[in-house]
Amino acid sequence: MIFLTFTALTVKAQKSITLTFPALTAKSQKAITLPEDYAKITLQSYPEGAKVYYKGQLICASTPTTVEIPYHGTIAPGSKKELQQRMRRSAEASSIELTFVKEGYGSKVETIRPVVTQISKNNYSFEWPRSILCELQEVPVARDKTVPRGELRKQVTRDNPGQTSLEGTIIRWNLESDPKGARVFWRVVSSIPEEVKNTNETYLGTTPYEDTRSFNIIGLSYENSRDVQIEIKVRRKGYMDQTKRFNVRQAIDQQEISSFFDLVKDEE
Repeated sequence: MIFLTFTALTVKAQKSITLTFPALTAKSQKAITLPEDYAKITLQSYPEGAKVYYKGQLICASTPTTVEIPYHGTIAPGSKKELQQRMRRSAEASSIELTFVKEGYGSKVETIRPVVTQISKNNYSFEWPRSILCELQEVPVARDKTVPRGELRKQVTRDNPGQTSLEGTIIRWNLESDPKGARVFWRVVSSIPEEVKNTNETYLGTTPYEDTRSFNIIGLSYENSRDVQIEIKVRRKGYMDQTKRFNVRQAIDQQEISSFFDLVKDEE
């Protein structure tokens, strides 16, 4: 759907030569191409934030914005008797095509046509829309079959604990070290702290450590789990600390966090 509001732009046509040639019939006349001018139009999209291209060139990095689009008005040939049809053909020939593009949405081409009016013999008025609104359609994303239906965006919250299938997913933890008896700590490392916060280290136990537990990390969902990691750190006196990280989404799919730590003596 396009909402249009018009503003007038007046352009003078180039003078045709009639002194050295016989008069042309309507069938033999050629279209008149007018000098370059600019159509000032406000570009809008729903949702906002779309890029707009004209003839393959980016003219808008993010909607909404107002741009001046260069164009050459074209006056279609014809007789005085068919003036209205001629002006309609002129509008069609002078039309501008804009392509709206936004990630996650299908691109859409909008055709903008002016209203062309003949003021005098060689004087024409071009009325372009003041603004246009392009409505984009979201492209459906294929459902991830590893995620229970309807659970993709459900987040773990303190307000409704246990209400997501994610919290019911049991993860097996199996951590070993050589030598044994190393203390095991874990913490959340998040690249999306606005959704899932980073946490301090929490003590789990000593190696060999084996347990089953669910992910009740506040803010976690199947959708954002790829941006969250579990950091495991093992410490033993006389040995250097060792740290490993595990992607939460991968751990959910495998239902396991398992690793072996070959500790190295601290020479100092």
